[in-house]
Amino acid sequence: MQHAVGVPLPPPHQPGHGPAAHHPGPPWGSAAEPPQPPPGYGGEPVPPPVVPPAPVAPAMPGFAGAPPAQAPPVPPAHPGAALPPDTTGHVRLPSGTPVAVPPAASVPDPASTTLAVLLIGPAGAGKTSVAQYWAEHRRVPTAHISLDDVREWVRSGFADPQTGWNDHSEAQYRLARRTCGFAARNFLANGISCILDDAVFPDRPVVGLGGWKRHVGPGLLPVVLLPGLDVVLERNAERSGNRRLTDEEVAQIHGRMAGWYGSGLPIIDNSQLDVASTAQVLDEVLARSIASPPNW
Repeated sequence: MQHAVGVPLPPPHQPGHGPAAHHPGPPWGSAAEPPQPPPGYGGEPVPPPVVPPAPVAPAMPGFAGAPPAQAPPVPPAHPGAALPPDTTGHVRLPSGTPVAVPPAASVPDPASTTLAVLLIGPAGAGKTSVAQYWAEHRRVPTAHISLDDVREWVRSGFADPQTGWNDHSEAQYRLARRTCGFAARNFLANGISCILDDAVFPDRPVVGLGGWKRHVGPGLLPVVLLPGLDVVLERNAERSGNRRLTDEEVAQIHGRMAGWYGSGLPIIDNSQLDVASTAQVLDEVLARSIASPPNW
């Protein structure tokens, strides 16, 4: 049977519904006789007794005869509306508002404070390793958000900047940064610190620090990780796939990162530091940033 476009299809047949459904009732049409009226009633017929349907044991899901699944309760359309008393499985989360600058007097210890940190550095600076270690060894819940990982969520049609920086790679970069910003704000709104890492250039403020400040908030604490060029080249050589750059690209990126000197942002030279030592220095730098937030 054809149905006009835009007309909803009829619901699928369910057991116990429709013309073919069987409803248990009194044994009319069988050998049993209808009940007789009680004496003195005047001979008027008595309506047959109502026989309730026999209980049916529910079948296992996926098997014939299973009762139709009930739709889950719908959460309220407005955040302020009250939930039904029997609603389950719905957890209301605070809204991810922009992160404000933390007051210095209330956050003396960065190791036990909810923070938003942006770790900046060239390829091979150790941003990802330091960020992961720092997030794993804090006394409060902390998430690590890597911009490169989020960019590579795009599988088919991924615009790899190594093949050339163009409109597509620029658009995917901006989209990934907005996604990271939304994630950071949601984590922070629920009491979870976060550390983000990105190769932000000082000569591109609109798509660099300015973008992160718009997406996360003015309370984001940027820190630059900048080891020597020889260390960066050595670490880059250990990489594989699209994360490995040519020596010329590494040297060019490292040279542009040197522009952070004199910017007012804290800079960590981790040329002679391992990951654990760098994370410790990062805590010390953050303590100073909380006491005197940088202007950026």
